[in-house]
Amino acid sequence: MLMLTLQGMRARWVTFTGSFVALALGVGLIAATGLALAATFQAPHRGPERFAAAPVVVRATDTLRVSTPIGERTQRLADPRAVPAEVAAELARLGRTIEDRTFPVSYASVGGEDGEGAAAAGRPWSVATATPYRLTDGRAPRTPGEVVVAAAARERDRSGGGVAVGDRVRVVTPAGADSRTVVGTVAATDFETAVFFTDAEAAQLSPRIDALVVHADATAVRKAVRNAVRGSGSGIDVLTGDERRRADPDPDRDSEALVAVNALLGTAAGITCFVSVFVVASTFAFAVAQRRREFGLLRTGGATARQIRRTVFTEAVLVAVPASAAGCLLGAVGAPPLAAWMVDSGVAPSWFAIGDQTWPLHTAFWTGLCVAMAGVLTSSWRAGRIKPTEALREAALDNGTMPPSRWLLGALLLLAGLGLLVWSLATDPGEALKRKTYITRPMLLIVGFALYAPVLVPPLVRLVTWLPARLPGATGLLARENAATGVRRTAAVAAPVLITVALAASLLGTTATINEAKANEAATQTTADYVVAAPGDKGVLPAPFVTRARSIPGAAVSASRSTAVTVLEEGVALVRSEARAVDPAALAAVSRLPVASGRVADLDDGGIVVNEEWLTRTVGQRVRVWLGDGREVTLRIVAVLRTGTGGNGVYVTPRNAPGAPVDRVDVAVRDGADASAVDAALREAGTATRTTVLTKDEWLARSHPRSSESTRLGLLLILGIALLYTGIALANTLVMATSDRVGDLAVLRLTGATKPQVLRLVAAEALVVVAVGSLLGAAVAGLNLLGLRGALALLSVRSPLVVPWGGLGAMVAASAVLAVVAAVVPALTALRTRPVEHAGTRE
Repeated sequence: MLMLTLQGMRARWVTFTGSFVALALGVGLIAATGLALAATFQAPHRGPERFAAAPVVVRATDTLRVSTPIGERTQRLADPRAVPAEVAAELARLGRTIEDRTFPVSYASVGGEDGEGAAAAGRPWSVATATPYRLTDGRAPRTPGEVVVAAAARERDRSGGGVAVGDRVRVVTPAGADSRTVVGTVAATDFETAVFFTDAEAAQLSPRIDALVVHADATAVRKAVRNAVRGSGSGIDVLTGDERRRADPDPDRDSEALVAVNALLGTAAGITCFVSVFVVASTFAFAVAQRRREFGLLRTGGATARQIRRTVFTEAVLVAVPASAAGCLLGAVGAPPLAAWMVDSGVAPSWFAIGDQTWPLHTAFWTGLCVAMAGVLTSSWRAGRIKPTEALREAALDNGTMPPSRWLLGALLLLAGLGLLVWSLATDPGEALKRKTYITRPMLLIVGFALYAPVLVPPLVRLVTWLPARLPGATGLLARENAATGVRRTAAVAAPVLITVALAASLLGTTATINEAKANEAATQTTADYVVAAPGDKGVLPAPFVTRARSIPGAAVSASRSTAVTVLEEGVALVRSEARAVDPAALAAVSRLPVASGRVADLDDGGIVVNEEWLTRTVGQRVRVWLGDGREVTLRIVAVLRTGTGGNGVYVTPRNAPGAPVDRVDVAVRDGADASAVDAALREAGTATRTTVLTKDEWLARSHPRSSESTRLGLLLILGIALLYTGIALANTLVMATSDRVGDLAVLRLTGATKPQVLRLVAAEALVVVAVGSLLGAAVAGLNLLGLRGALALLSVRSPLVVPWGGLGAMVAASAVLAVVAAVVPALTALRTRPVEHAGTRE
């Protein structure tokens, strides 16, 4: 039997080669994305950076710690407190101390272009002795107006804004913009860009003490801290050794960067695995289905059903084992270039690289082997059960291609996909806007539609060929009949097109629709004519700009601060919500918030505005929260906002956001005021303080882009890998299908058809199959997008569906070209031989 198996594989080498290629590429993709995903599980260990040379660092804690019945829960504080003056005075008795003050600044060469300069951190020069910063040129600052900057600025081309010792730079600080002289440079670091001032000027610009460097014994320091705060010392951290890293600008930046990369690669790995399993199973099932006449002949010759199944499984193992091994090799080779591309494109941090984990290779190998076995399981079982004469009769026409098990499984998957959609709309419409939801649901529908392909293909074929079949000539009619009667072949070839169109339309359409909805929501809620926002996540608007803006006649100005509040839900979950500290009267003049209940105007120092996502959301109820600096307070809910697309946050008063600086100013022109005068005064204030003033439309374009670079690159990674594979699978399946039809093509030639006519027929059939797959994919995407539209409506967000017609058209066109080439080339090769020699070769 083994000899018979090997002879069959040699005779059908095209079919087995196609199965090998599909499985090897599928396993390779799973292995490559798996290796990249494994590299995101652990961030590299870094020692202290900002205070690398400090023996002891004392600072206010930046972590909220709350005890719960299931253990301690923690959250990062948005606005950590300063080191109290009494603590600084007590520690000064132990030995030399250095006060560190950190505040946001930006700088650019004097005479350069207007607008925002390079973002940096302002610090006093004396703290440089406790850091890795050392002078590379020049001297330390001695008088106000002198600064030391990072050497990286000097390394840039002078025409591009680089600075050197002796240059004049315009520095924007929280106190305003002024020109200063660069008297020194220090070596650049990758954790911050620093600008050093004299100690006196730094204290004037930022009076609060952010950290203390103490040259004393750590035990004595801890005792002094406990004495100074008259308690246990809670709220003040005393850091030594590796713990000093907690005082770095962003100590968790590596792990946080990996979280984003992990989410992206997790999504890519999930889609890649799904596409690979789908295509491989379809290819192996089709390869078995192609041989039904051969199995009928073996059954006629006396082979038992068990022998047929054993033959099929033996062939699958002989193909799957080397193909899976080759795929693992491809994945190991392809993973490093994938990681390099992610680094070069900015998707991953500069240090990201593939590690030495091997479990993704084992996972990919056994996944490929199991999928190959599953792909032939059903087909081989059916092939073994069919009687010899019935099998011979079935070879000309696909009858009875939908067994009860397939009906049941397809129905379950479709009901699961649609049921999850209905359930999310009824219980939590916001769930439909989450990535895991709008990626998972199309997968269920794709498989469901693929399982029902034998039922859906014939009517769809007749639909797309209705006009061609009525045109003069037999090409359209033959293409319709061949595609409609060869259901298995049509379904197998249409599967890659189905998955391509469905995934591309669902993901591209969903992300574009959500981005459009967020932009429309922001435009509706913001009634200001101008929005001035500080650059970066921790930027600060200069105080002189805020003062000048408030003094402009005819302008309604709302200055707000970014902060956060934390609430303990159900006694165990510590949930942090982004918040803004506002003056409710000023806010009302520049915004139109989506209030579900209550009144935002009732907001006071004892109140809070929450959204519908909060567990406690009844107006008048009191809720215990922790403010951005860690203080625990109980506030009264005065209003509840609708959930929307998830960007409707929490509002408190400035008194409940101590330490949070103004980072956004909304300006509206009052009724009857001179709009041009307000515009001129506001822009003059911006120019004087080096602050960028944007109109509402300009701000929306910057803060809510329809397609951000990170989103574009993420989709390119997620879809690029999967769609490249489906394209190869489409060509591979067509080559298998066309090569198996050399006998049919020979019969056409013997009946009088010319070579061009046969090639036109083959091309027409390929186009019909692409059209069928595109319609099935469009149906899946349409259901997904309609569900998203319903979710937005339930969330009270008015936004149109955005369908990426251009991208979809390009993908369908590429699939059509690829299908035609993959079908015509093997047909052309077959037609080079005389028809008589090919007639009956299938037997």
